[in-house]
Amino acid sequence: MDRAKEPAKEPTKEAANESVKEAVEDRRDARSGAAGDVTDGIRAGIAAERRELADLFEGLGADEWNAPSLCEGWRVREVVAHMSMGFRLSLPATLGELVKARGNLHRMTGRVARRDAAAHSVSELSSFLRDNAHHPWTPPVGGFRSALGHDVVHGLDVTAALGLDRRVPEDRLRVLLDDIKPRGLKFFGVDLAGVRLCAEDMDWSYGSGTPVYGAAQDLLLLAFGRRLPYGRLRGEASSRFTGR
Repeated sequence: MDRAKEPAKEPTKEAANESVKEAVEDRRDARSGAAGDVTDGIRAGIAAERRELADLFEGLGADEWNAPSLCEGWRVREVVAHMSMGFRLSLPATLGELVKARGNLHRMTGRVARRDAAAHSVSELSSFLRDNAHHPWTPPVGGFRSALGHDVVHGLDVTAALGLDRRVPEDRLRVLLDDIKPRGLKFFGVDLAGVRLCAEDMDWSYGSGTPVYGAAQDLLLLAFGRRLPYGRLRGEASSRFTGR
């Protein structure tokens, strides 16, 4: 007569706990890997943006370097000088400049941009970007997304003001547009009450209310507090955001 088949043994408490621990670690590793892939992609976008802008800036004429940008009070020259400030100034030097400006960040960056724009040739200003394409600098908050935003938006401060037809690649725009939040809009003094931003060249919108239409990169500029040249936006409320 065959022996009765023994029932399967229940896993011990220790074994069960170990299985749960391994599953949690596997999920954490997967999240870390995904986050690392995203960061690598953003950093690659930063490097490409700096190289492409350096090429564009090197092709500008003297009149264009001295033309006004979308940054109020700054010529193209000051904008490009500012873009490389984080690479060139050490932390102690930056803090020293901030002390001179009595803690006012905007006053400090304006003073340094004007000083450096006068001190360096346009070739040097362009080279600072190219030579530091992979520099790990990031703004005080926001990490590499903010660094990408810094490069993309300041590049657009130049190209939009000069009427140049440079299109920022969609993957870079997507990172920045999907990161728009109320606190960022407040920081830049942007009031979107009753307005919905609708991109005409990609599947993206933000807010609710009367639609304002435009190219995705122009809407990004709007969200960063820039007033755009007339004719770049459409919609009943578009005049709230133009003025150049």
